[in-house]
Amino acid sequence: MSKENNNYSIHGIPVLQDNIVWIWAKEKQAVVVDPAVVEPVERWLKAKGISLVGILQTHHHLDHIGGTEGLTNIWPSTAVVASKADKDRIPFQTVSIEHGDEFELMGIPIKVIEVKGHTKAHVAYYLGNDDRSNRHPALFCGDTLFGAGCGRLFEGTVLDMFKSLKRLNALPGNTKIYCAHEYTEANLKWAHSLAPGNKLISKRLTKVMKLRASNLITLPSTLDEERSTNLFLRARTVEEFASLRKNKDSWQG
Repeated sequence: MSKENNNYSIHGIPVLQDNIVWIWAKEKQAVVVDPAVVEPVERWLKAKGISLVGILQTHHHLDHIGGTEGLTNIWPSTAVVASKADKDRIPFQTVSIEHGDEFELMGIPIKVIEVKGHTKAHVAYYLGNDDRSNRHPALFCGDTLFGAGCGRLFEGTVLDMFKSLKRLNALPGNTKIYCAHEYTEANLKWAHSLAPGNKLISKRLTKVMKLRASNLITLPSTLDEERSTNLFLRARTVEEFASLRKNKDSWQG
């Protein structure tokens, strides 16, 4: 599946049980986000005649970094970008970044946003709009913001995640959300169970179920869509968010 963005394109490759590896390609170069495994990414790039120039890591979990070293063995000059705070757990990083840093890959500016909560050193990467095009901004947010959901709290606190989601919610509404797992259907079923009268959630759930029935991915969404259908993003207080997170963690739907 691909989403064209003027002079570059972003492609989602489903791997493992529910991971999505995003490949951001421009001409004959590409950047890969959170490569869980090597082979599907290698096959896609070589079939297109594209060289890998960068890997963006959002956090240290194996289903996000498992393919990185193998890919850098194939393309040795690849830059591996990861959080400086996770140097011990992503030791093969070659570009260490932190919140607020800005850098370029393939001539496109990228801003680093700290979004801890799922882990203590989680980051997201934001590709903003520019004056030369009308393309949508893009956000690679790993396991922080999902389609109609958010990540579990493995290392961070409820307050950490609440603040991280507020930080992402401050981005432009047309930002496309490229998260790392295909959880949208389950998240919407949970949201529908709590808000059965919400027509926007019901409409999105119907659409998503049709996509999944055809084995298609449901992403990217947009931040505006998440604002209208993601209960976590709509939480007004940290207490409300905590209640939702606890409810979702125990949901058996």
